[in-house]
Amino acid sequence: MAEVKPVFREVLPKQGPLFVEDITTMVLCKPKLLPLKSLTLEKLEKMHQAAQDTIRQQEMAEKDQQQITH
Repeated sequence: MAEVKPVFREVLPKQGPLFVEDITTMVLCKPKLLPLKSLTLEKLEKMHQAAQDTIRQQEMAEKDQQQITH
């Protein structure tokens, strides 16, 4: 590869102090939207709700059988 020569020549003083100005600037990033609930939490809530529905259905079926037998 060919060497790239800089456009500006670096000049360092032979006497006196050397000053370097380094200014920090803020870099703005695109905002990241986070979900209020994670996917895992939503899946767990759905599983919990399904389990509760199944238990309710079983309890209703047991009550119906008890009413039929009595």
